[in-house]
Amino acid sequence: MERKALIFNIQKYNMYDGPGVRTLVFFQGCPLRCHWCSNPEGQLKRPQILEKKANCTNCGTCVRQCPQGIHSIAVGGQHQIDRQIECIGCRKCENACPESALAIMGERKTISELLEIIEEDKPFYDTSGGGVTLGGGEVLMQPEAATSLLQVCKQRGINTAIETCGYARPEVIQRAAEFVDLFLFDVKHMDSERHFELTGVRNEMILGNLQWLLENRQNVKIRMPLLQGVNDGRREIEALINFLQPYQDYKNFKGVDLLPYHKMGVNKYSQLGWNYPIEGDPKLSSDDLHRIESEIKQHNFPVSVVRH
Repeated sequence: MERKALIFNIQKYNMYDGPGVRTLVFFQGCPLRCHWCSNPEGQLKRPQILEKKANCTNCGTCVRQCPQGIHSIAVGGQHQIDRQIECIGCRKCENACPESALAIMGERKTISELLEIIEEDKPFYDTSGGGVTLGGGEVLMQPEAATSLLQVCKQRGINTAIETCGYARPEVIQRAAEFVDLFLFDVKHMDSERHFELTGVRNEMILGNLQWLLENRQNVKIRMPLLQGVNDGRREIEALINFLQPYQDYKNFKGVDLLPYHKMGVNKYSQLGWNYPIEGDPKLSSDDLHRIESEIKQHNFPVSVVRH
């Protein structure tokens, strides 16, 4: 039986996550719980139900269609979702809803199915220097499927990249590295204790994997999400610079992308029935972004601010 991957989105004509025109494949499941996560529907390694409550008319159609008994109409006539029951991703509720109030995120696709989608735009990759980027969630949460897809893409002459938080066993990331042209590697905070507070995991394994990739001449671009009062201080930026300093002249070190905080994922939390972890608005000003960019440039690192 052919290996499958659990995928929650496929985005074509992407221009942000690697060079050229790219197809971005979102793998479901992530070991981190970043407070600012913009893809919370990709955190759990199973299909997730998004509900637009404003669209729901409490008609009960989904109740009759769901084989798992996830949906119900409560006393008082309000639609409810029991999120303790695991969704199997059959999409019967989504397809039956007359108001398009439900969306199931997560679908199992074979490597062949994914390759067919990716190859549809190969002429764009060839002319732009683009290719495929695997993201998530965290792509290395499904290492066998991810590595199989990367390998077959390389066999077809397609440029490959992965966007990763780096929290994976060293042997997993080293195996994947055989078939990856570029790592887009997240660095969220250099202090391990603070990293744990913000993401739920410590960063020693992450930084160890990053060090291995750089020292073994794997192409790496650092990506740093920036939040005011979280990781934008001089101390945090200097810690990143000091860590990267030994690799300054390595040709495989492709520089640093600064990713300003945005609220594009906020509505998804309410659609999942979750509370958004961040209070207030930690968005950085243009002056703050310019300051951080200038600090990094002073050390001759390639750096740019990426706004999606």
